[in-house]
Amino acid sequence: MQIILTVSSPPHIYGTDTIVRRMRDVLIALTPAAIFGIYYYGLYAFFTISISVISAVIAEFLFQKITGKAVTTTDLSAVITGLLLAFNLPPGVPVWIPIVGSFFAIIIVKQLFGGLGSNFVNPALAARAFLMASFPAYMNRWTMPSRPDAITGATYLTMMKEDPGFIPEMSDYFSLLFGKVGGCIGETSAVALIIGGLYLLVRRVINWRIPVFYIGSFAFFGFIFGREAFFSGPILFEILSGGLLLGAFFMATDYATSPITPNGKIIMGIGCGFLTVLIRFFGGYPEGVSYAILIMNLFVPLIDKYVRPRVFGKVKRVKKA
Repeated sequence: MQIILTVSSPPHIYGTDTIVRRMRDVLIALTPAAIFGIYYYGLYAFFTISISVISAVIAEFLFQKITGKAVTTTDLSAVITGLLLAFNLPPGVPVWIPIVGSFFAIIIVKQLFGGLGSNFVNPALAARAFLMASFPAYMNRWTMPSRPDAITGATYLTMMKEDPGFIPEMSDYFSLLFGKVGGCIGETSAVALIIGGLYLLVRRVINWRIPVFYIGSFAFFGFIFGREAFFSGPILFEILSGGLLLGAFFMATDYATSPITPNGKIIMGIGCGFLTVLIRFFGGYPEGVSYAILIMNLFVPLIDKYVRPRVFGKVKRVKKA
């Protein structure tokens, strides 16, 4: 009897779990942040999220149909890509921005490299970087919560970039925790992101090493270097600002673009934290999460190559005299 073994690209899930169940858990974890975003930004956020998700699913369906591949839109991976892309967009972007971004994420970054598990960088973050480079005027047009028609150019990260001596007040911390702050749709509430991240950890959808070492190393390096001087600055405020929590829990932990070994995950987290500090504090761009994760994605094959578990029982070669 012939036995056929099927070997596929990651993610590899063992036991009774399935890709759909994992993706469903991620969607559940992202729901609180989506609710906060829609609550504060209203229909602007709802339309951006809806268009981004629908465009991602259509892009995957059309590509697989045209190329004769099996249609896999029911595995929910395209839905998550579209949702994460929307979370990285300002709520008031033109309708064509999430459409272009979703098609780029699904077709260029995901499908052309083999589909789910074969992409070498996070599709949503790659699409965000593409949109930032191509349409910076739209990608940096921020709106105020509860007033999506009011344009502002000063997010907290921008304020800290322009004034390294900025000292946040207690009300600023509450704004970051509960979402009443300008920024991307998915960055509005730190509490919502933490709840979603804890859900993924409890459900063992993600490993704790990447988010813990990402946030921890960011706090460590951020406090050492500081924006204004060494060993200075409101590091907790830095952690709650921007897309750090979103990136640490939901994008740096992507199965296909993160290391598979425990030590590799630690290296991934530390590298993301250090690069985020480097870009935020010393680069020309206020935020550094997206580019930090994308850069570390490129190093994942190298990390997996040199950080391997020890193989027990291997015969050691003895050099002949």
